[in-house]
Amino acid sequence: MSISVLNPQGQLSDVSGIRVGHWTDRESLTGCSVILCEQPFVCSVDVRGGAPGTRETDL
Repeated sequence: MSISVLNPQGQLSDVSGIRVGHWTDRESLTGCSVILCEQPFVCSVDVRGGAPGTRETDL
């Protein structure tokens, strides 16, 4: 296991072993963010909004 260190900017994408992507549909006012980890991590999800479009997050 290695220790990740944030740089002074403190952004999630600054952590070694983590990649972050985002897509935005400005016309529909929606988007999606994705976080990929090079090694297995424990994670969680927080879904908000009046009509969330989740898939398999209840498992």
